[in-house]
This record gives sequence, C-alpha cells and structure tokens, in this order.
Amino acid sequence: MGEIVNLRRARKVRDKRAKEAEADANRIAHGRTKAERELGEATARLEKEKLDAHRIETPQSDSE
Repeated sequence: MGEIVNLRRARKVRDKRAKEAEADANRIAHGRTKAERELGEATARLEKEKLDAHRIETPQSDSE
C-alpha cells in the first residue's frame, strides 16, 4: 500500500511554499535592505550638500 497523506496538511504546505516563492520574487523586484536604503539616502544628502556649498548666491533685485 501507498503512504497515507493528509490532504489538508498537503494543501497547507503547498500554499505556504507558493507564498514563500512569491515573497522571494517581491524581495528581488522591490526590496533593498535597510542598510542599502540608508546608504543611498546618506550619499544623496552628501552630494546635495556638496552642490549647495558651491552655489553662488546673487542678490535679487526688487525692480522686477
């Protein structure tokens, strides 16, 4: 005779594996780690500060 399989448990395992596969695909498509996000934000902030430091301020006239 074959092995007895609990169909309810087999469906739960199948569904769980499908959800895990979908979550992995979403992580690859959309996700970045917290460290990567913070590094990107810090780099952007430093570049903006560097650009602003080289800005030449000119007084605006009120006659316009």
